[in-house]
Amino acid sequence: MPTRSPPAVAGSASLWVLVALLHGCSSTPGAEVRSDAGMDGGDARADLTNGVYGAPIPGMTADELARFHAGLDAFVKQESIGSGLGPVFNAAVCRQCHDGPPATGGTNQRVERRFGRREPDGGFDPLIELGGPLLQDHAIGPVPGFNYVPEVIPPEANVVAARRTPPVFGLGLVDATPDAVFEALAQAEASAAPEAAGRTARVVDLNTGQLAVGKFGWKASIATLFQFSGDAALNEMGITNPMFPDEVCPSGDCSALTYNPLPTLNDVEGHDVRGFTDFMTFLGPPPAPKLVGDVARGSAVFAAIGCAVCHVPTLITGTSISSAFDRVAYHPYSDFLLHDMGTLGDGIDQADARGNEMRTQPLWGLSQQGQLLHDARAVTPAAAIGEHAGQGAGARDRFAALPDADRAALLAFLAAL
Repeated sequence: MPTRSPPAVAGSASLWVLVALLHGCSSTPGAEVRSDAGMDGGDARADLTNGVYGAPIPGMTADELARFHAGLDAFVKQESIGSGLGPVFNAAVCRQCHDGPPATGGTNQRVERRFGRREPDGGFDPLIELGGPLLQDHAIGPVPGFNYVPEVIPPEANVVAARRTPPVFGLGLVDATPDAVFEALAQAEASAAPEAAGRTARVVDLNTGQLAVGKFGWKASIATLFQFSGDAALNEMGITNPMFPDEVCPSGDCSALTYNPLPTLNDVEGHDVRGFTDFMTFLGPPPAPKLVGDVARGSAVFAAIGCAVCHVPTLITGTSISSAFDRVAYHPYSDFLLHDMGTLGDGIDQADARGNEMRTQPLWGLSQQGQLLHDARAVTPAAAIGEHAGQGAGARDRFAALPDADRAALLAFLAAL
C-alpha cells in the first residue's frame, strides 16, 4: 500500500457548490442554484482560471513539486518485459496515449475497444472468460514455451464500444472534491432540471472497501485517482500492483499465464502507481475561457439552452491540508454524474453504470481535442452536440433551433475552452 497519500480532504469540508441550472424545457437562462451540500458554508479561497497546460497546480510546497516531477518521470517511463509489461497490454508507457497535445497529460486520441454480450433478458455479460471487457491489442510475443498474441473481439460479443483516451489535466482537483458536492449536484439537478438530471455512480473504493462516488472514467467507474492509476497500470500495461495483484488472463485463458516471464508482483510496493497518481494529482487544469465579447455571449447561450445543467462550469474542492487544494474553485464544465444518453450510450454495463449511461465528459481543454465524444465519432463541437440523445436531446434540439448569431457565439465559447 502507498506510503504517501494525495492531499487529504476533510470529511466535514467547508464549501459551496455553485452551478447554473435551468429547466430542460426552458429556452431562457435559469437561475443560479447555490447549495450548501449539508456543510458549514464558506467561499472558495482561490480560483484557478489561468491554467497552463502541463504545468503543476499553483501553490504547491517544495515536497509536492518534487512529487509532481518524480511522478512525471514514472508517467513517461517505458515498461519492458523485465519490469512486468504484459503479457497482453495496450501501451508500454502512460505517455503513449497521454502525450498531448498540447503537453504530457493530454490525449493523442488513442481509441480502445470494450466488448460484452447483451443477453435476451437484458442482462450484460462482460465475457471475462473470453478476455473481456477490455481488449488488450498488444502482446509481448514469443517467450520460452509460448507465444503471446494480441487479443481479438470474440464472436460471442454482440456489443463492441470504442473508448477514446481522455486527457488527465486537473484531475487532482476532482479527486479533492468531496462526494457530498456531487451528491448535492444530483439533488439540485433533480429539482431544477429533472428531464436532464444525472445521478451519482456508487462504486467500491478499494482503498477503504466502502462505497463512494465514482468520478473517473467514461462510466464514472472509479472513485479515486489512486485506484484509477492502479487500474490503468494493470489493464493498460499489464503491471500488477498491490491494489490489482492478479494478472490479466490473455483472451480469458488463465492457463497461458504459466509462461508469464515475470509472474511475481510487478510494482511490488506500488511506487509506480503512486508516481502516476502524484503526477495526475498535481497536474494543473486547462486555462478557463476569458468571458468577453462573443465568448461571454456564447457562455450565456450555453446556459440558456441547457448545456450547463450537465456541463457545470464551476466546482469547489473541500478543505485540505494542502493549500494547493484547499477550497479551490476550478472550471471543468462537468458534473461528473451519470446521465441516460440514449443512443449515444456505448451499450456497456460497467460498475454502477448501465449501457445507456455515460459520465458527463469535462469540456475544459476542448479546443485541444480533434476528436470528440467517447468513441471519437465527432470531429467538431457542433457535430458532437448533434449526436446527443436521451437526456441530452433537449439541449441538442435547442442548439439546432438557435439563430445564426447565437449559434456562432456558442461555438466561439466552446472554441475558447
